[in-house]
Amino acid sequence: MAKVQVSESFQLYKRIFSEYMSGYWRKFAISLIAMTVAAATEPAFARLMKPLIDKGFTEQDKTAMLTTPLLVMAIFFIRAIAAYINETTSTWLSGSIVEQMRSRMFRKLLKMPVQYYDDNNSGRMISRIVYDVTQITEAGFNVITVTVKDGLTIIGLLGLLFYTNWQLTLFCFFTLPFVLVLVKVLAKRLRSLNKNNQDNYGTMTQVTTEAVQGQKVVKLLDGLNYETKRFAESVKLIKENNVRQSGTSSLNSGLSQFLVAVALSCILYFATLKSRTDGFTAGDFVSFITAMIMILQPMKRITNVTQSLQRGLASAESVFQFLDEHEEVDNGTHQLEQITGNIRFENVTFRYARSEKDILANINLEINSGQTVALVGSSGSGKTTIANLIPRFYTPLEGKITLDNIDLRDITLHSLRDKLALVSQDVVLFNDSVYNNISYGSNNRFSKEEVYQAAKLANALEFIEQLPEGFDTQIGENGTRLSGGQKQRLAIARALLKNSPILILDEATSALDNQSEKLVQEALDRLMENRTTLVIAHRLSTIQHADKIVVMEQGKIIEVGKHDELLAKEGVYSNLYNIQFKSV
Repeated sequence: MAKVQVSESFQLYKRIFSEYMSGYWRKFAISLIAMTVAAATEPAFARLMKPLIDKGFTEQDKTAMLTTPLLVMAIFFIRAIAAYINETTSTWLSGSIVEQMRSRMFRKLLKMPVQYYDDNNSGRMISRIVYDVTQITEAGFNVITVTVKDGLTIIGLLGLLFYTNWQLTLFCFFTLPFVLVLVKVLAKRLRSLNKNNQDNYGTMTQVTTEAVQGQKVVKLLDGLNYETKRFAESVKLIKENNVRQSGTSSLNSGLSQFLVAVALSCILYFATLKSRTDGFTAGDFVSFITAMIMILQPMKRITNVTQSLQRGLASAESVFQFLDEHEEVDNGTHQLEQITGNIRFENVTFRYARSEKDILANINLEINSGQTVALVGSSGSGKTTIANLIPRFYTPLEGKITLDNIDLRDITLHSLRDKLALVSQDVVLFNDSVYNNISYGSNNRFSKEEVYQAAKLANALEFIEQLPEGFDTQIGENGTRLSGGQKQRLAIARALLKNSPILILDEATSALDNQSEKLVQEALDRLMENRTTLVIAHRLSTIQHADKIVVMEQGKIIEVGKHDELLAKEGVYSNLYNIQFKSV
């Protein structure tokens, strides 16, 4: 078990350095040289105690009295420069590792399939980038800095101790096996506690995110106490886990130092005896004791580094596990150029990963070029799932979907999605300017005139011009400074600007008041012109003029036809229509 853990730790280190340190070896070498120089000053200082005591104090040698203090000053000056170089280069290197990892993880996150977001806690996803990555620098560089610098210091001081008196130095080593066993036992405990901490931080982030995003619901439903309790519980778990970590680390450090102190006490006793018989001078004694005292701090840091090491390795495990997740599958090789927009579902069956039954069952549907096809039915009937299959957010279990007789799986994701535009009930806007939200993702390929024209066609220009800074107005997180109708019109302007031949409307007017709905519907009518359009509608009044209305129930298509045809059948659509208009 221990061999497996050591092997895994080595592999994590190897991966960190092979993937994230390439190109930085020169700076790393400079840092190592600076560490070595700083470490060498420790035994050099301890060694200077012998001439200072023997020649300066005992023999009153004027040369020694002058040169020794100057040498002490020189040693500490060199040490200060070496420490500065080491700190700046190591901070730059560890910061570069964090920068690379965060950028890579963020890009990876955006390339994950939609199913991954369905299955995973968003707070944990965020905390990996925000929290876990910072811990990796301790495993990837800071731990090595401490180990190399303090390790060299310990070796140098031990060399001085052996040179001064090898018999006394051997007393140091009888504590070493006990320290190693202690570190090994407590390291396993620390690794487990650090994994718990990652999960606890993910939970806290999740609770905080949900409370912030749902703050209106919290206020309206008097959820303050409930959310406060949830947050307090997550914070309490972090506190309790940190206490356990601190206690384990302190126990490790305290017991290690106690064992060293036992050895030091023995050495002090035997050094006093040796001074009487073996010509062990006062300078030798002071030099030996100085080295012994100086060795305690690097030994303490090395024993304490176990906690940082385990925390960093646990974080590295979490991060690399995420980075090794499978990205959104894109095996398509066909690049779409000009398309007519014919979409066909052929015997399509689909089930979500954790669902017990099929969401769609043997769907056959054709949407011809330029047609407007509406999907209606009760919640859970599969309407939105059909819309999500077209951009390949999900892949059918059985059957296939074609675009202009090409299987969607054979088309590259980028070229497929470039031909699609989506306007949904839940508009996604960014904390940016109005202009940047409309032109989002365009990579500056549109002129200002084109952006303004899109806003005008979307019936958005009038309210935009009334904003404090017009198109440069910052709209707040997800457009909090705009009304629902205004947000919808910005989304329509974005779709108009993209000018894709296929349009998906997912209940785009269901949450609007009559005045806003009128403005949005006018904009949608312009947007739908000369496009293949799939409309998911709750309000049947908005799809009466559709070329084809598809009625769904429990994942199956049960009626297809135009508005008047379906009313004449007096089936499910007719019942839905009558229920809606009787309630008006």
